[in-house]
Amino acid sequence: MISELMIKKFGIKKFAGVTLAVLFGLSLFALAQANPAAGTPAAAAANPPDSPSAAAALAAKATGTKVGTINIEQAIFSSNEGRRDFDELAKKFEPKQNELKGKADEIDSLKKQLNAQQDKLNDESRDKLVKQIEAKQKSFDRSTQDAQEDFQNQQGEIGNKILTKMAPLIVKYASESGYGMILDTSQQWPRGPVIWYGPAVDITQPIVEAYNTQSGVPAPAAGSTAQKPVRPSAPKPAPSTPPKQ
Repeated sequence: MISELMIKKFGIKKFAGVTLAVLFGLSLFALAQANPAAGTPAAAAANPPDSPSAAAALAAKATGTKVGTINIEQAIFSSNEGRRDFDELAKKFEPKQNELKGKADEIDSLKKQLNAQQDKLNDESRDKLVKQIEAKQKSFDRSTQDAQEDFQNQQGEIGNKILTKMAPLIVKYASESGYGMILDTSQQWPRGPVIWYGPAVDITQPIVEAYNTQSGVPAPAAGSTAQKPVRPSAPKPAPSTPPKQ
């Protein structure tokens, strides 16, 4: 799945420093505060059904009693727009992945050289090789961290952009369908609030379909999904060797 591809790439968390549950809550809070008078006839005429103020009016007037669930992360990642944008991001970072893999391979090669020749090297040559490995390791770690942060920030920007446009649809759908509460299931219990739920109360797929219709972004062509990238493994520390006698 796209979500697995993106969150495993570089081994980072979804969306920079903030869980989607928090983002979703903040987005709906902002919608609810956008325009308290949006429920008046004049306001309804001035605001289309999918506008934030209209969604706020629906939320304010909601009288439903049903409890539903939605996997916000899945909805974002599996939408046509999300699949397109996250695939593009993965392809954008492929050169950096290849660069880091090349650095990791170089460090591993030097370590193998040290292990194979340590009995033949004098102290000066061995120390020089060890320092070379340490310098390259430090550079690799710094480059990997920079790439992780850059990728994470760009991933967060994509997710936040989609969430901002998807939140009014969630409010509208839930209000019109008789829901009085929607819980996010992106995080499994105990990290998330939901211990158990059945598929009958989940609105993720209807929201994805509604968002795809609203966005107008076509579904990616079959087979266009980027291949799962391989995160370069951090080279193991060079073994310490006693000085030659």
